[in-house]
Amino acid sequence: MTNTTTAPAGAFSRNPTNGDVFKHYPFATAEEVDSALQGTQDAFNDWNNTDMPARIALLQNIARELRASAGPLAEMMTLEMGKPVTQALAEVEKSANLCEWYAQNGPAMLAPEPTLGPVLSVMPWNFPVWQVLRGAVPIILAGNSYLLKPAPNVMGCAYLLRDIVTKAGAPKGLFDVYNADNAAVAESIKDPRIAAITLTGSVRAGAAIASMAGAALKKCVMELGGSDAFIVLADADIDAAVKGAIAGRFMNNGQICISAKRIIVEESIIEEFTEKFLAAVKALKIGDPRDESTYLGPMARFDLRDELHGQVQATLAEGATLLLGGEPIEGAGNYYAPTVLGNVKPGMTSFVQELFGPVASLITAKDAADAVRMANDSEFGLGGSLWSRDLDAAKALAKQIYTGGMFINSPSFSDPRVPIGGVKKSGFGRELSHFGIREFTNPQTLWVEGL
Repeated sequence: MTNTTTAPAGAFSRNPTNGDVFKHYPFATAEEVDSALQGTQDAFNDWNNTDMPARIALLQNIARELRASAGPLAEMMTLEMGKPVTQALAEVEKSANLCEWYAQNGPAMLAPEPTLGPVLSVMPWNFPVWQVLRGAVPIILAGNSYLLKPAPNVMGCAYLLRDIVTKAGAPKGLFDVYNADNAAVAESIKDPRIAAITLTGSVRAGAAIASMAGAALKKCVMELGGSDAFIVLADADIDAAVKGAIAGRFMNNGQICISAKRIIVEESIIEEFTEKFLAAVKALKIGDPRDESTYLGPMARFDLRDELHGQVQATLAEGATLLLGGEPIEGAGNYYAPTVLGNVKPGMTSFVQELFGPVASLITAKDAADAVRMANDSEFGLGGSLWSRDLDAAKALAKQIYTGGMFINSPSFSDPRVPIGGVKKSGFGRELSHFGIREFTNPQTLWVEGL
């Protein structure tokens, strides 16, 4: 007789450094889901009538508490999803800066805008502090409440973050977390107590959530996948471009939506760029993400490593050249060797699909016009980079690339001063800047006759 064990329902925290499961979070019961929905509605009813100075004070307090809890929060990120600890600490500081920026600049953006209501947020695991707060901070400042459904492998980070916001003085239910399964999320979207939905995640998840939101006639913002072009023109500073490509492709273990996934280089400099890029990749330290000198830690989930390896193998079978890596690293952890694929062409798997891990694709362009054409030859349109010493020409070329953002002589990144979001299958709507803070407000017309 064969004995089988069924894993309990719920979310699991699994250390990708060694594969150990160290925490189980059961799914919320129907009563707990209802309590969370009612709590966010009640909090909105009160918070909506709170004056702007109180909202500003809360954001300032959250920034203070984030910095005070930076160590435990960074440790949890490292433990749950393998983020190198120095990058985790930088994420906490970036999130604290976000709170302070909106505390200073947000009120002027909101002067004429009434609030919308409770916002349900479905968030991923790769930036479990920054991606949550970059949506939550402007939503809360605008007078809405925020209910977070985190990715199942970073529940510990989500609950720590809720504790931090609560300690900062947030009223009960204003920033809450619930561990809902897919069915409960679907019911929550239909529930009249939820006014709007925001999601950062895959195209598949975005299509599903957006269709539910549309059926319920509710506003939604979708920040989905990306396969950003990183264009290096013949007149670029090659050393600077190589440094930018390393950060743009391998930061956060290569697990960033808005990052340099397709590196397109003019053919007159492709050999020099490739030589220097390979040397820089080989110099990256791989190891325990708790070690401050580690640049590349493990991938967050074992299934995603398997998927990434399949994409690499498919691209090689289609005619690309393996220049470096190309294999999972043996051992208990979920490590994948930093990989560089050469001779990648349009139509190949790594050109067409999003590769979410430490894999770079090198693509040769005949000239600048060819580079722009290949950059646009994608179903995604989140961000992109263009490297050139001729800034006027670079700006003109950047405007020809259909994306939510283009960065000249810099890798793509997010910053509260500028909006982030995509076109095509990278989604719709914007986060950050004044565009993001107004996504979840209601522009109400008030006409008074006789004035």
